[in-house]
Amino acid sequence: MSLYQRLCGHAEFQPNSAAIESESGVLTYLQLKVLTDQCCDWFDSRGLSRGDRVGILAQNHADWFICLFAAARCRLILVPLNWRLSVAELGFVVSDCEPALLLHDSTFAETARQLVTDESALQLIGNRQFPPSTKNTFVPGAATDSDLLIVYTSGTTGQPKGAVLRESAVLCSAEMSQHMYDLTPEDRVLNVLPLFHVGGLNIQPLPALLYGATLVSQSRFDALKTLDSLVNDKITLMNSVPTVLQAIIDTEQWAEADLSSIRAISIGSTDVPVSLIQSVHAKGVSLIQVYGATEMAPVAIYQRIEHADIEGTIGRAGLLNEIRLVNEQGIEVAVGESGEIQVKGRNLLDRYWKNPQATDAALNDGWFRTGDVAHRDTDGFYWFDDRLKHVIISGGENIYPAELERLIRDLDGVTQVAVVGRTHEKWGEVPVAVVVSEPQITAENIKAACETIARFKQLHDVIFVNALPANALGKVVVAKVKELVQQKMTNGRYLESP
Repeated sequence: MSLYQRLCGHAEFQPNSAAIESESGVLTYLQLKVLTDQCCDWFDSRGLSRGDRVGILAQNHADWFICLFAAARCRLILVPLNWRLSVAELGFVVSDCEPALLLHDSTFAETARQLVTDESALQLIGNRQFPPSTKNTFVPGAATDSDLLIVYTSGTTGQPKGAVLRESAVLCSAEMSQHMYDLTPEDRVLNVLPLFHVGGLNIQPLPALLYGATLVSQSRFDALKTLDSLVNDKITLMNSVPTVLQAIIDTEQWAEADLSSIRAISIGSTDVPVSLIQSVHAKGVSLIQVYGATEMAPVAIYQRIEHADIEGTIGRAGLLNEIRLVNEQGIEVAVGESGEIQVKGRNLLDRYWKNPQATDAALNDGWFRTGDVAHRDTDGFYWFDDRLKHVIISGGENIYPAELERLIRDLDGVTQVAVVGRTHEKWGEVPVAVVVSEPQITAENIKAACETIARFKQLHDVIFVNALPANALGKVVVAKVKELVQQKMTNGRYLESP
C-alpha cells in the first residue's frame, strides 16, 4: 500500500483526528489529504512530470509532509536540502540533482535565489496557496517502486552523494519504526530534528502519519521549548541525537520535569554515551538506540522498549532486513568478533544519483557496506565499535577511536571528545584526543583515563579546543578534526594545551 493510500485511509477512518500540530496550527488527517491533492494539482499546473526533482529548502513545517505525500502520488522525487550548508555546498547538490522546482520558506529566500537563477523555478512554501489545475495528469496508484527521495549524505569524509530512496524503501523503514516503538494512533510524537535528514524525516515523523498518530512538530530545536512540550503536550515518543538530548538534560527544569506520559525516547546518529542513557533512565523514561544510515531509509538495527535496560547496545537486526558482520576478506565473523556491518533488505537505497561507481562500491550482491564496525553477542544484540574509516592502524594493530572516546567521556568535566590518528615514524599511526572540557581537565587526566586498555591503544597526544566541528545532527566531522590536528602541529609535535 502506497504512502498516499495510507493517507487516504486515515482521512476516511479518522478525518477529524489531529495529524500534525505545529506553530502554524493543527492539520487533521482529512485536511492533510485535501491539501496533498491540491498540491498535486499545483505540481501539475507547473508542468512537472514523473521523475522530476523538487528541492525543498525550509525549516520544519507541515508543508514538508504535504509536499512529500504529493510527490509520492505524482511520482516526483523530493530532494531535502540541508540549510546548514554553505551556499557553495548547496550549489553542488542543486547542480547534481537539477531540480525542476525549488521550494523554500521565507527564511531561506535569499539563499534560494542564489542557488536558482530562474525565478520561475522558485516557490515560497508556508502559505498553502496551491492554484488548481485542470489537467488532472497525476492519477494515484498502489505502486511503490518509484524513486521518492534523493537524500544527500552528510559528507563527513568527502563530497556528498545523493542516495536515491524508492517509496518501497521508505515504507519498509517506516514499518520497522512501527515495530520498534509499537506505534499506534494513540501516540503523540514530538519531532525537533531537521527534516532535511532522513533520520529526522523517517524514523518517527512520517511513520507517525502512516500509522495514524499525531505528530507534534517544532520548526527548530530549542531545549526549553522541547522540554515544555514533552511535559505539557503529553508526548509519548520522541527521537533524538546525543547533542540535542544532552542540551535538554542540562536545563535547570529537567530535574523536576514530569515525563510520565513518555513511553520511550530513541537516540542514534552517532555513538551514544552510556552516561547519557543512564541520565534518562534515572527519570523513569526508556531510552532505546536505533542504528541506520541515509542509505537504509534509515532504520536497520534497533532496540525495542522491553530491551531498554540493556544499556549501550544498538539493538537487534530490524524486522525486515538482514544484518551480517564481515572481516576484511568478506567472511562473516564469529559471535563476539568485530566486523563491518552489512545490510540487505527492501529499505536500501536503489542507487547513488548519477554515480554508478559509488553505487557499485557500496553494494555487493544486494548487501550494503555501511563502513561501520560492530560485534554481536550470544543473544543477538549488536554493539557499535566504530567507523571502519576511523580505525587507526598502529604497528599492525587496529585501534577503534570510539573505545578511547568512551573512556574519556566518563571524566567529569569533559564535554566532547574525538580521537583520530596521526602519522608516526615507527608505528605508522598513533591516537590523538581532541577534547572540549572544563579548565581543570589536563592532558594527564585524559591520558590516565585510558590506562586501563592495551598499551598500544593508549593516547600519544591531547589537544584542547573550544568546539569540535560537527554536522547538522551533531555528528563530528572526522575529516575536519584531522585538519584541526594538522593545524595544531608546531615544529613537528602536537600541542597538549590550547
